[in-house]
Amino acid sequence: MAEDLVLDTAIRDWVLIPLSVVMVLIGILRHFVSKLMRSSSQNPDVKIVKEGQLVIRARNLRSSANFIPPKSFRARRVYFCNEENGLLFVPKGQAQNAQAQMFSDPNMAMDMMKKNLSMIIPQTLTFAWVNFFFSGFVAAKIPFPLTQRFRGMLQNGIDLSTVDVSYVSSRSWYFLNLFGLRGLFSLILGDENATDDTQRMMQMSGFGFDPSKSLGAEKDSLDIVQHEWALPKFEQRAEAVLRKLVR
Repeated sequence: MAEDLVLDTAIRDWVLIPLSVVMVLIGILRHFVSKLMRSSSQNPDVKIVKEGQLVIRARNLRSSANFIPPKSFRARRVYFCNEENGLLFVPKGQAQNAQAQMFSDPNMAMDMMKKNLSMIIPQTLTFAWVNFFFSGFVAAKIPFPLTQRFRGMLQNGIDLSTVDVSYVSSRSWYFLNLFGLRGLFSLILGDENATDDTQRMMQMSGFGFDPSKSLGAEKDSLDIVQHEWALPKFEQRAEAVLRKLVR
């Protein structure tokens, strides 16, 4: 049988709440430090911006294809998808490697190194602080039962098999705040904040935005669209809706 523990209110006041507040403050500080360390001379590539806007235009055409006449849709599709001079057509020899282009620019490589330092150093110092001052505390309890598979995730630093799985250690509470505050940071700092570590890891792994692949994928999606003009059927739909309202 798992033992039920009575958590002291001092643990809430001196462990649980300070950890959460410190994690939020460190995230906000990381955001502004990353903005200060960012290179001021960095300007977006005009070609990449144009290709991104082109993908958005083609996506809007694909989603609203049924609201324009068939002739107009075919003309627009040829304008985008023509194999000779279509806007979405990218020859095989002109496709660029996004990762090679990223590392060819020294300013971009320096900005990436600064972002990685602003991510690794605060996490290392905060984990050392939590591990030194708050190691071994049972900080909170989850108000619903869990299976034994969650013990290693929620009770990191506590080697007691008799404690119920729903209790959370202070070290696990640190990791839950580290990976669970992304929504709060997006609400406070906006979607394009510097605290999103998953986006930063994707950039480190080379999975950045590749305009050539996006153009090719959007071209393939636009080629297979089955156009069906919705305007001639509007009267029948309106009549059906009115009949349902009358009934």
